[in-house]
Amino acid sequence: MPKGIPNKKYTGEFKQMVVETMQKERMSYSEAAREFDVCDHNRIMLWERIYLEEDPEGLYVERRGRKVTGRPPKQTKPKVEEDLIAELQRLRAENAYLKKLKALVLEEERQDKRRK
Repeated sequence: MPKGIPNKKYTGEFKQMVVETMQKERMSYSEAAREFDVCDHNRIMLWERIYLEEDPEGLYVERRGRKVTGRPPKQTKPKVEEDLIAELQRLRAENAYLKKLKALVLEEERQDKRRK
């Protein structure tokens, strides 16, 4: 394409209509490209493949840009693991509190025995 001329954008409805018309009238890709003023018959081949593999809804999905490849995203701790860690910390704090409380109660009982 010459510089300065933007690529055409086709709507999902248009793509679906082109593929369905081509199938009904048994048109070739080149004939359909000329009939519907699509610049390349390969684009219609792609639309037909998407139509057959993903149903017509696949034609409405935006597919521009590069696919994301490379390093996979960092693994985050699952919510369940975070909940378990929080519960463990709470139980440890509760256990420490109860140990101190028991020590205080025993100390009070010893002092009461000495006084009597």
